[in-house]
Amino acid sequence: MKTITNVQIKKYGVVLGFALIAQMLCWAIMVIGQMVTSMENTLIAHAIGAPIIAIVVSSIYYRRFNYTTPLQTALVFVSVVIAMDVFIVALLIEKSFEMFTSPIGTWIPISSIFLATYLTGLFLTRRDVTTSDA
Repeated sequence: MKTITNVQIKKYGVVLGFALIAQMLCWAIMVIGQMVTSMENTLIAHAIGAPIIAIVVSSIYYRRFNYTTPLQTALVFVSVVIAMDVFIVALLIEKSFEMFTSPIGTWIPISSIFLATYLTGLFLTRRDVTTSDA
């Protein structure tokens, strides 16, 4: 039976921390957007901003730490988003799962966060391999 070491726990904590940072920045778009514009405009801004946030935050993660594969990192990022949306936003704040019926409100940002994180990881890890081989 394989045991998890303290180093592995710290590494998982790092990628989880970056996923939480990305989630908080996405929430900031939603909170500020609702204060200054309509819900429709806020959702559009969120759909555009979510992948940009994922690219920036995951780029920092990949360049500084890179403990997980691009697929693992993308899965962690999107799992955090889904978990926070379900348990915090839907259950505690809105007390409704209606947000999950909106493609632009939920599914487009979630999909784009996954793709942006994954593709950023592929690009940066592939680039690191080719530059270290040169």
